[in-house]
Amino acid sequence: MNVFFEFFYTLFLVGYYCLAAFVTLFIPKSFRTTKSVFGEVALVTGAGSGIGRLIALKLAKLGAKVVLWDVNTAGLEMTKTLIEKNGGEATSYFCDVTDRGQVYETADRVRADVGNVSLLVNNAGIVNGKWFLDTPDEKIEKCMEVNVIAHFWTLKAFLPHMMTLNHGHIVTISSIAGRSPTARLVDYCASKYGALGLHESLAVELRALGKDGIQLTNICPFFINTGMFEGAKARLPFLLPLTEPEYVAERVVRAILLNQYQVYIPRSLYFLIPLRALLPRKAIIATEDFLGVQEFMASFVGREGPRKIHRDLGFTSNGDRDVRKIT
Repeated sequence: MNVFFEFFYTLFLVGYYCLAAFVTLFIPKSFRTTKSVFGEVALVTGAGSGIGRLIALKLAKLGAKVVLWDVNTAGLEMTKTLIEKNGGEATSYFCDVTDRGQVYETADRVRADVGNVSLLVNNAGIVNGKWFLDTPDEKIEKCMEVNVIAHFWTLKAFLPHMMTLNHGHIVTISSIAGRSPTARLVDYCASKYGALGLHESLAVELRALGKDGIQLTNICPFFINTGMFEGAKARLPFLLPLTEPEYVAERVVRAILLNQYQVYIPRSLYFLIPLRALLPRKAIIATEDFLGVQEFMASFVGREGPRKIHRDLGFTSNGDRDVRKIT
């Protein structure tokens, strides 16, 4: 009888939560209850450029004490300068997140200098964009190390204190490539599948340990227009547009404030992704052919250098930032 009761009680809960989620779709964001990150120590990996920089800027604007990690020292200093120009607080550290020892050592320095990290944004990532058999072994290893294995080291460095207080927030900047694969991104897709698997299994483990005060947010964007995916494009851009870094960063920070578990960017992915679980294999292939999934990376060229990256992020030729791009 207990199993019988639990079965119908679970059905009730499923129906209730589905209805609540549906109703929430129609509630304007401005009316939803948000939390504060003021005074939180927020660490962002890959903060020297791209959406890592923009996320750091937005968190600092909300009063977080931002810790910046990257191997790009010039980019780190620029991010730090921008935050301080806007009245925020930031500390920067050179850290190769693929080096486990360096991660732990730098984490100790952060605790001594700033305090215990309570908001961790695993953002650092790289892409090769080549056919699988054309991708050098060392490039595949580096892709896996940066995009997923590094997450283990940052989590092991900062999660224990979050668990002690049962308070914190972990953000995984994943990719739609972690849900739906494409050609010329075999290593990248595998790494993002790994990051997604780590994120979701950690969520289950934290619940099993009763650590419900630690929030998790997974971000799955389509290609972001930062230069990292320069040249990549969708056959139907009105359905799968290249997303602007400013918009992605805004969605990330909003998701943190709302404690959202999963965010797809653009919104069309909320409809497209469930189809992979519902449709038979041949139907999935037909849908992929219509969307042009195999050709997403056909014209990919990647980063074109510092000038291109600076243009994408709103920098002028002398290195100054257009403040309109970071508000």
